[in-house]
This record gives sequence, structure tokens and C-alpha cells, in this order.
Amino acid sequence: MEWFFDPNIWVGLLTLVVLEIVLGIDNLIFIAILAEKVPPHQRDKARLIGLSLAMLMRLGLLTMISWMVTLTEPLISLMGKAVSGRDLILLLGGVFLLFKATMELHERVEGKIHVHSGPRVYASLGAVIAQIIVLDAVFSLDAVITAVGMVDELGVMMAAVIISMAVMILASKPLTRFVNAHPTVVVLCLSFLLMIGLSLVAEGLGFKIPKGYLYAAIGFSIVIEFFNQLARKNFAKIDAHVPLRERTADAILRMLGSKTRAEVSQEAENTVEPAEAPAFENEERNMVSGVLSLSQRSVRSVMTPRSDLTWVDLNASAATIRQQVLDTPHSFFPVCRGQLDDIVGVARAKDLIADLSAHGKIDPASLRDPLIMPDSVGVLKVMDTLKRSHGQLVLIADEYGTIQGLVTPIDILEAIAGEFPDEDEQPVIQALAKDQWKIDGTADLHYLQQVLHSDALVSIDDEYTSLAGFMLERFTTLPQAGETIDVDGLRFEVLDVVERRIATVLVTRLSSDNGPQEK
Repeated sequence: MEWFFDPNIWVGLLTLVVLEIVLGIDNLIFIAILAEKVPPHQRDKARLIGLSLAMLMRLGLLTMISWMVTLTEPLISLMGKAVSGRDLILLLGGVFLLFKATMELHERVEGKIHVHSGPRVYASLGAVIAQIIVLDAVFSLDAVITAVGMVDELGVMMAAVIISMAVMILASKPLTRFVNAHPTVVVLCLSFLLMIGLSLVAEGLGFKIPKGYLYAAIGFSIVIEFFNQLARKNFAKIDAHVPLRERTADAILRMLGSKTRAEVSQEAENTVEPAEAPAFENEERNMVSGVLSLSQRSVRSVMTPRSDLTWVDLNASAATIRQQVLDTPHSFFPVCRGQLDDIVGVARAKDLIADLSAHGKIDPASLRDPLIMPDSVGVLKVMDTLKRSHGQLVLIADEYGTIQGLVTPIDILEAIAGEFPDEDEQPVIQALAKDQWKIDGTADLHYLQQVLHSDALVSIDDEYTSLAGFMLERFTTLPQAGETIDVDGLRFEVLDVVERRIATVLVTRLSSDNGPQEK
């Protein structure tokens, strides 16, 4: 019973059990495929008989081959070296394992998948069992040769075969799912086959490789694979905390070729030759990004703020209203009485001109009821309301009923496709030079983030939506012209402060050697 206390025996047994299970997966899969041909109530029986026959087949082949490798009498002479029956079997078995493992690895690397196709026809149990016997004979050969190459004791080989087949019989379905869910485990075991096949070839040529070396290499690889699986599990756990929608959006943008500022800078440093033109233009990627982020944006980020609203006062003179309508390129106007928060209705510009020409004043009958929504509503809800408004605008009010801004269809379009300035407006973002922009303080951060290729400007926890709000959050007080902050490799310099708000900002991209940057 000395072998009972030999640690090499137990290491070899454990390793061989694992390998036998993995090598039996193909056998198990084909048995499951054949079992699908019999009626449903006979499938478990066919699977049990098939695996039992596979175990008996392996034990029989194991006994035969183990006896044949004891034949040490020279049979032939090859290149002046005597070759015995044992050497010949080891050499042929090693070549067989190298060939099979190489073919399996090639199929998995190439991504080939075995697909069972054809009409679903039930066969008799006897015919299926006959096919299983033939398959068992073929699939048992590599497992038996692997056992001979791993350990020297016939009892250990048989014990490993019996244990592995018992595990497969008891856990055939979960085992198949595990192997399919962890393809790297199969690749690792196939690499073990390559190593074992090489050792058999070397031993058949007269070069003895100690089994301890094989055990050490296999054990080390298993430990590395364990940490690999643990890392994958932890990554999946962390990734699960990111909303599915955000993960999907990120994946789509990466497929389109969208990159962060850091990735763009890194590629610029590492690329000597001009990079291949992307499949999608930058504007196309920005539009896709705008669509995917639309539901996560607050209505404040797309609306025209109160300070920029143009509204018509019922108390004003007809000449004043007429001139105001003619000077403003808007088709709809909020109509108020004395102040913006006293909304009377919404009117089309042509209706206002018609009333003023016909009556010298605005006819209340030509006004439409205003559409007012709270500022807590989502952009998609506002967009749905705009679809039913027949071109009318939507007014946005806070919890106290104060009008904060308005949203038109063009505002939704700008949130997706970028800015469409009116003829009396300047673009919110003006490129002054390479890596330098003059930006209005009201610029939307989502759009700005796309232009600047930065992912550090927008956060779901932030209550501000404009560049001015972004800078005020970091200054914590109203800054003076000339003050700067550095964020994510970008320098933000205040150019103008008008009426207690940041009016314009100069943004410059910094080189990598400009010192520390805020994140």
C-alpha cells in the first residue's frame, strides 16, 4: 500500500480525472445528439447506456494497451536504434494525441462550431445504441492514450476512468453547460494533450521525461486558469452594475469607431503612418451617440433657457409687436400679459401679423393653449408631446410654476445632430485653431463632450447641463475673466462674465507635459 501514501499518485489521479472528463465531453455531446433521435421518454436511458458503454470500452482498451506497452523486446531497427512494441505504441499514440489536439485547437481558434442539422426523425433505441458503440470506440482512444502517458500504474488509470465516467453520468447536463460556458478550460486541456503527446513521442524515441515535470506544468497552468476565471467573474460582477443600456451604447459607439480623448492621443503617439480612414464619419458617430444618450438627458439640457426666450407682450403696442415678430426668425411665440410667467397662449407668427393687420391687436381666438411640462420630465416624454403638438412648442416650468425655458422640435434635433444656429446667431462652439475653441457658456455639455473627445464633462449625478454650470461647480464662486481650470487635458479659460454669468470660455487642449490635471 505504499502507493496509497505517494503524493505523486494522487496528483496524477486528480489530473487524469480532469483530463478524462474534458476528453469525454466530445463523446458526451455526440451521445446527447444521438439520444435526441430516440423518443423523449428513452433519451435518459440512451444517455446512461452510452456513457456506461464508453466506460467499459475505455477499461478494455486500457487493459490491452497497458499490456502492450510492457513489450520491451526489440521488433525493428530504426536508424541504428532498436524499437520495441512499447516504443512503437508510445510513438504512434503520441503522434495521434498531437494530431487530435492540434485539429481541435484549430477548430476552436477558427471558431468552427459543430451543428447537428437535418430532419427530426425518431430512431429505434437499438440502432442508436449501435451507433454509440462505434463512437465510443473512436472517442475512447485519445483518453486511453492520455492515461498511459500520464501515469504508470494500471490501477490508477482504471480508477481515473471509472471516477471520470461516474462524474459524467451523474452530471452530464451541468458538465456540458460548464464546458460550453468556459471555452478557455477546453483550450487549456487541449494544450495539456499537446504536452502529453510530446512526452509520449519523446519516450517512444528513448528520451524519458519525468512525470513530475508534467504535473508541475499542468498544476501551474490550472492555478493560472483559476485566477483567470476568478478575474472574469469579478469583471462580470462589476460590469453587471453598469446599466445594460449604457453598456449597449458603449459597445455600439466602439463598433462605430468612437474613441475617448485618451485613446485618440495614445494612437497619435504610437502611429507613424497615417491611420486608415474610419468607416463612419465623426458626425455620424456623434449623431448615434446623441440618440443613445437622449433618454438619459434632462430636459434642461436641450431646452432654450428663460434668458434667451423671445415672447410677445399683449400689453405692447401693435407696432412694437409687429417689429418684434419681423425681427425674430421664429414661427411660434409664447404670448404673455406683462411678464413671461403670465402665459395667455402660443401663437404662430403669421397669425400675429394677420391679427395686427386686420384688427390692430392680437385676437385671443387665434391663440393656442400652451403646452406646459415640468422640468423633471424626460426628453423622450417631451419629444412624444411634440409629435402630437402639430409643430407647437412646449414650455418648461419648475416646481413653483416659473417658466424656465421652452423646447421645440429643432431643439431635439440639435441634441442629436448638433447645432443649427439661426441666421442672427453665432455658433455656440467656434473653432479658432487646432485644439482651441471659443465656446458660449450656455453650450450643452453632451454636445461639447463629443466635440472635445472627452468623457470627463458629463456625470449622471450633476445638476447642471451647460458649460457655465460645469465651471461654476469647480470654481465654487463666480470667476473673473482670465481665471482657468484644467480638466482631462483641457484648459478652460473664462473670457467674458456678463450679468453674473459666464458668457464665453476659451478651451485649449494641453500637451501631455503640462503638469497634473483634474479628473
